[in-house]
Amino acid sequence: MRCWSCGRCRAPRPRCGWSSGTGTWWARMTSWVEFPPQTLQQKPPNGWFRLLPFPGTEEDSGGSLGALRLKVRLTEDRVLPSQHYQPLMALLLESVRGPVEEDTASPLAVLEEVASGDCRRDLATTLVKLFLGQGLAGPLLDYLTRREVARTRDPNTLFRSNSLASKSMQQFMKLVGMRYLHEVLKPVVSRVFEERKYVELDPCKMDLSRARRISFKGAPSEDQVRESSLGLLTGYLGPIVDAIVGSVARCPPAMRRAFKQLRLCVEERFPQAEHQDVKYLAISGFLFLRFFAPAILTPKLFDLRDQHADPQTSRSLLLLAKAVQSIGNLGQQLGQGKELWMAPLHPFLLQSISRVRAFLDELVDVDGEEEAGGPARALVPPSVTLREGYLLKRKEEPAGLATRFAFKKRYFRLSGEDLSYAKSPECQVRSSIPVSHIRAVERVDEGAFQLPHVMQVVTQDGAGALHTTYLQCKNVNELNQWLSALRKASAPNQDKLAACHPGAFRGGRWTCCLQAERPAVGCSRTHSAVTLGDWSDPLDPDAETQMVYRQLLLGRDQLRMKFLEDSHLDTGLEADTGRGPSATHGTCPEFLTGQRAAAAHLLEVLADLDRAHEEFQRQGQVAPGPPGP
Repeated sequence: MRCWSCGRCRAPRPRCGWSSGTGTWWARMTSWVEFPPQTLQQKPPNGWFRLLPFPGTEEDSGGSLGALRLKVRLTEDRVLPSQHYQPLMALLLESVRGPVEEDTASPLAVLEEVASGDCRRDLATTLVKLFLGQGLAGPLLDYLTRREVARTRDPNTLFRSNSLASKSMQQFMKLVGMRYLHEVLKPVVSRVFEERKYVELDPCKMDLSRARRISFKGAPSEDQVRESSLGLLTGYLGPIVDAIVGSVARCPPAMRRAFKQLRLCVEERFPQAEHQDVKYLAISGFLFLRFFAPAILTPKLFDLRDQHADPQTSRSLLLLAKAVQSIGNLGQQLGQGKELWMAPLHPFLLQSISRVRAFLDELVDVDGEEEAGGPARALVPPSVTLREGYLLKRKEEPAGLATRFAFKKRYFRLSGEDLSYAKSPECQVRSSIPVSHIRAVERVDEGAFQLPHVMQVVTQDGAGALHTTYLQCKNVNELNQWLSALRKASAPNQDKLAACHPGAFRGGRWTCCLQAERPAVGCSRTHSAVTLGDWSDPLDPDAETQMVYRQLLLGRDQLRMKFLEDSHLDTGLEADTGRGPSATHGTCPEFLTGQRAAAAHLLEVLADLDRAHEEFQRQGQVAPGPPGP
């Protein structure tokens, strides 16, 4: 965590400070946190800390500021050059191609055993991104779900736990399906926020005085509030269900193929007639209970709204989310439990279930093996406008030239063919940058121009010369969206740059690495892989493989003991948990030999990475940080 002032945090230069004596770090001149030195010596630092107002802030506000405690965990890691991760990457990719029943010593099997609940979500996100970049997200999900289904005896508990398979499918939907989610839910969610109607079905929570102020003339009764609320809820639920069941064509093909494989796996495991609904529940459990319903409940977390809902709107969203969950459960729990006050909605919910079954049947009716991620391909048709809006533009400066007002406001329009710009949207005279000429699209350090939210577009002309255009966005959200859009549009381009400078060439040197030659090779890796969405960072396979390596280290001793040190080994890594394959495999000498060989190979790869990290630490080969003030 570094900045240009203190060298320890990422805050801009004039907005941070550091006291080495007390371990105090404050940022943005409004608040500060004190880290005791002994806490920072933990591996990794982890604890609760009070967020304090910056001196003078509390007095200025009349002493009315509240108290806030933060859960802080600091992690630091070193990412090696790509070639060091290739053996581990090969093992990970090989894991999904092997038979699930006999896999207990592969990296994925070990990860599944050692991943704790706290890190399982992050690990699932890392694995999904890693395999998306290789075009193998589908096989990864199929591998994990087959392992989960194979050890599930009661179909009613299928995917109900927070297993690695459940978390991976959940993160996969978020990564590839956010645009789809917005198209389906945003119109109705926006309506709920704008109308702010009083909705309540639970008589224990009804506030008749509030209902009178908002929805009625005079003093309403509980029946009147219930009848009004029922009408409002069905008025919202109707469009939601219509949008969902009519969204098959808009659902990303990668999601549809993943659901198809999931359904086939469940049908093979539970073919009995009494389990005919399991194939529907397996898919709806993810799509409705882990995707649509959470997005309705907390729209801000899914970028459906900029702010959290007020208490009244939040209650309406909660009731809608409960209804969508009931539909996703195919009405199996209607009339049961403690929420009998939801009964007025039951007729509507039951009418929707048959439509949902038909929707799920149509959703998995998909052919083809094309995978999300993988080799770059055209993601945007040439005629489609991907993004447009005002940005501040600056060209790279000739040597020795530094103008004071170099950024000019221009209206940009990005299509699959070019990035054009003019003084205004109506201006007929426009300049353009062909998308096919783009070689890199990267963020720029704030210290390069002393400005935030700047990105660079590096292009190559016909003569092979590189040119850089700097663009400043108004906020970080806009920056991320432009980065994603430009990377999508230029995804098929060849000859992408492997590295570039996150700074600018000013004063005869690069601000990022202090090299004194403009053509000097870039000091920072580029993110040339396909992006996942407007709200997601690009794929970074080296950093993601590094996290997998760190997680595998937690299971190294267990792996060595189970497969290499125990001469009487007769079961796999999972046998002790009661979830592994049958003992038939464990008593087969050929099977045990293969298991030991796989375990030994994985341990050898981990040892090689250990040595590489030790060597880099001895040589002090770390990525250069931004210059000091």
